[in-house]
Order: sequence, then structure tokens, then C-alpha cells
Amino acid sequence: MLAKKLVELSGMTNVFFCSTGLEANEAALKLARKFGHDKGIDRPEIVVYEKAFHGRSIATLSATGNPKIQAGFGPLVEGFIRVPINNIDSLKAATANNPNVVAVFFEAIQGEGGINPMQLDYLRELRTLCDERDWLMMIDEVQCGMGRTGKWFAHQWAGIVPDVMPLAKGLGSGVPVGAVVAGPKAAHIFKPGNHGTTFGGNPLAMRAGVETIRIMEEDGLLANAARVGSHLSGALTRAFSAELASGAVKEIRGQGLMIGIELAKPCGALVQQCADHGLLISVTADSVIRLVPPLIITEAEADEVVRILCPLVSVLLKETP
Repeated sequence: MLAKKLVELSGMTNVFFCSTGLEANEAALKLARKFGHDKGIDRPEIVVYEKAFHGRSIATLSATGNPKIQAGFGPLVEGFIRVPINNIDSLKAATANNPNVVAVFFEAIQGEGGINPMQLDYLRELRTLCDERDWLMMIDEVQCGMGRTGKWFAHQWAGIVPDVMPLAKGLGSGVPVGAVVAGPKAAHIFKPGNHGTTFGGNPLAMRAGVETIRIMEEDGLLANAARVGSHLSGALTRAFSAELASGAVKEIRGQGLMIGIELAKPCGALVQQCADHGLLISVTADSVIRLVPPLIITEAEADEVVRILCPLVSVLLKETP
């Protein structure tokens, strides 16, 4: 039932279940390598991005673009080409005359990297390039998927369909479940014995996924994420108007209920300060406040977020280093 629903929502064809986002991303990397070997490429290479985060296993850590997280765990896995986001010319230059490239792997909105969205035009250009060059387009929707942006999957704002899509986190509402959704180009790469899972597809996880989607549909949580997310972003923009003008707040960005507030200084101290006032936030990339509230949040609760957060940020910004 869950596989059928994910195929329906994604416009893709097949699903492999596992238990975590890391497992799902590992499966995607294996799919890409096997795709290359099946074409006679002995050393397949995968394009990944600066500031990306895909997990903490050795392979997903190697695909990740954060030296701080990688420190102490070398040597990393080879076979990755790293490029900046939203720059199609850089990607073309980095892959020019390289017959070993087999896939492009990225988050539609980078989470740990600082809430960095892929531009919609870039996603469309990338889809075209992957088709032209026979690469797999693999979109990590572990954090930005499952309704968080106001659509089921963040890439759907661009009107594209990937070849491989890892999922987890919100898929099971707290019950461990991961999935790799594949389109026709990738659905039959794995043969019997090529991949496996210990707990993937267990009845509890599958029911959690089915019920999560049912409740999201019945309660209109995608529309709620879009509406309340827009309300929250607007309220933050108004509250920080002076700081945005001065550059103390560099940018407020994101989509739906995945919002980043980039400050001009490190702000890790805000995590405990906000918690002391009853607000849970996280800070990524040292200076980006990450807001990823529950999809059931109301506009009144979003206003409460602003009421608690903004004064604390203002105090922090006025402190001398």
C-alpha cells in the first residue's frame, strides 16, 4: 500500500524500503555506480554539491560537502565531483570530456548546509542535461520532502521528475522508515542479491507511512505548510526589516515550513536561549537559524515563534564579538 501511494504521489514507478535516510542515500549511490558498471564504466563518478549533507556513513559522508563533519574519518570514498549549487556552467565545466559521470546527486533544498534552495530554472536545466547525457538525476528529499515545502516533494515546484529519490524522516512520523523511489531509468538496475535491508518494509513502518500520508491528505497539511510557511516568512521579514536593510540579517530563504535565517555572525548560542524560552530551533552552517516546525503548526503558533525568536536575535546581533 505504501509503495503504491509513493508511486502515485511521485509519478515514479518502483520503491525499495529501508529504515533511515542514510540507508536510502547509500542505496542511491549504489544504484548510480551499478548504472555505470552496466554501461561498461569501470570507475563511475557522481556529481555532488558544495555544502551538501547526505549522511554519516563513509560513502554518504564522502558525498557530503562539509569538511568539519568529514574531519577525522578519512580516507573518504573516491568517485565524487563537487560543484557549487545553481550554476549550470560550473557543472558543465567540471564534467566536460568526462565519460565516467553517471549521476547528479543533490538536495532540492540543502538542509544542514544552511537552507539553500536549488533554483527552479536550475532544476529544469539539470533535468534536461541529465537526459541529454544519460545521467541519473538523484534528488535527496529526506529532509525537504513529505510535504514540508507545500508539495509532496520539493522538486515538484520545478515540474520535474527525478530518476531516483531517497526519502525518510517525515515519511513515518517518528517511526524509522526510509525509501528509495525510482523511475523507469533506475527501477531495474538492482538485480537479486545486489542490495538488501534488515528491517526495511516491516509492517509497523509500512503502516506508519500509510497513516502519515492519510492524515496529511485528510487534514490538508500540504496546504497548511504552504500557507503557514508563507505567513511565517512574511512575519520574519517584517520583524527583521531593519536588520535586513543593515545586513545584520543577510537573508531569509526557503520554502513552506523549511526556513533559514542567515545572520552576519555565528549564532549557535541561540539554540539554548530559544529553548529556555520554550522554542526549539537549530543552527546550521554556524550562522543560519533553521526553522522546520511540525506541519500542523498554526498561524497563531507561527506568530509565537516570531515573538520569541526575534528579540533574542536582536540582542545577539547587538553583542560585540
